[in-house]
Amino acid sequence: MKKHGVLNSEIAKVLADLGHTDTIVIADCGLPIPKSVKKIDLAIEPGKPSFAEILDLLKREMVIEKVTIASEMENQNKQLFAKVLNDFEQIEQVPHEVFKEKTKNAAAIIRTGEATPYANIILHAGVFF
Repeated sequence: MKKHGVLNSEIAKVLADLGHTDTIVIADCGLPIPKSVKKIDLAIEPGKPSFAEILDLLKREMVIEKVTIASEMENQNKQLFAKVLNDFEQIEQVPHEVFKEKTKNAAAIIRTGEATPYANIILHAGVFF
């Protein structure tokens, strides 16, 4: 049994399999998930686990080269937008419809219990060297 890091076996496997420029999505409980993309559903009730909890966990576990968010987050979810600005240097903002299209190429989408608007992010894997 692992004693450190991500204990969820599905998330641990996806992270181990990521290569440079591969993507993984952290989603609120309302984001439509393409049938062709692996869904890792962590949602247990509204708000649990939160978007921020899962984002903080993945930030510790993977090299993140850049992130993509919906441009609507800036005005519709100011608290999470401030967190993203604080946590990352390279931030791509795209319209929500474009964001949803980009999720079709993700290695996996982690569905949280987050129930606030536009609480979704695409993490682009980097390299540690």
